Amino acid sequence: MKSNFIQRAITGVIFVVVLVGCILYSPLSFGILFTLIGALSVHEFGHIVNNSGEVNINRTITSLGGAYLFLAVMSFCTEQTAGARVFLPYLLLLLYLMITELYLKKKNPLGNWAYSMLSQLYVALPFALLNVLAYHNNQLDSSVSYNPILPLSIFVFIWLSDTGAYCVGSLIGKHRLFERISPKKSWEGSIGGGIFSIASSFIFAIHFPFLSIGQWAGLAAVVVVFGTWGDLTESLMKRQLGIKDSGNILPGHGGMLDRFDSALMAIPAAVVYLYALTLV
Repeated sequence: MKSNFIQRAITGVIFVVVLVGCILYSPLSFGILFTLIGALSVHEFGHIVNNSGEVNINRTITSLGGAYLFLAVMSFCTEQTAGARVFLPYLLLLLYLMITELYLKKKNPLGNWAYSMLSQLYVALPFALLNVLAYHNNQLDSSVSYNPILPLSIFVFIWLSDTGAYCVGSLIGKHRLFERISPKKSWEGSIGGGIFSIASSFIFAIHFPFLSIGQWAGLAAVVVVFGTWGDLTESLMKRQLGIKDSGNILPGHGGMLDRFDSALMAIPAAVVYLYALTLV
C-alpha cells in the first residue's frame, strides 16, 4: 500500500511538472507534448476497444490522424498555412478509414467505422482544440500570440476539482452523484471540488486580467461541470468494456485516458464558453 502511494505520488509530480513546464516554456514544447499525448491517447482508445473483441480499428492510422489534427489546428490558428487547406490530408485520412473497410472483410465494419470516427471526435478533437485556447489574434497588428494561461487554467481547474472532490467526499460525502456509473463519487465531493476550482479562478483574475473575475469564475464552473461529465463518460466506457484502467503507461495512475478523461469534455466546453463571451 505504501509503495503504491509513493509510486502514484512520484508519477503524479512528474506528470504535473512535465505538463505545466511544456505549456509554459514555449509554443514548440506545447505543440510537441500535446501532439504526442493526442496520438498516444487515440492509440490507447483503439487498444481498449479492439480488446473487446467486437471491433478491430486501425490504431496506427487513427493515431496518426490524432497527431495530424492537432498540428493542423495549430497551423490554422497560427496562420502558418494558407487557410483551411491544411485539413485536406486529414479529410483524406478519414476517407481512407471508411473506404478500406469495404475491402478488409472484417466481421463488424459498421462498428469499425463508428469507433474509428469516435476516436477522432471524442479523443483527438479536444486536444486539437487546445490550440484555440492557446493562440490569439492581436487586433492592433493582426499578429498571432501564444498565451499559455488559458490552456493551463483548464488543467488547474480540473486538478483542483478532483482534489477537492476527493477530500470533501472522503470527509462528508453521503449522497451518490451517479451510483450506476461511479459509486464512489458524491454530490458533496463534487460541490466541494467546484468550490476549490472557482476559488482559484479569483487568483487567475488577479494575475491575468484579460478575463474579468466573473468570466474566470464562469470558466472554472464550466470546466468543473463538463469535466465531471467527462470523467463519468470514461467511467461508463470502461464499465461497458469491463476494464478497470484504460492503460498502464502512467504507473499508479492508469492510462492516458484515465488522466485526461475530464479534459476531453472540459476543453470543447471551455472553447464554446469563451466564444460565447465574445458574442455578449
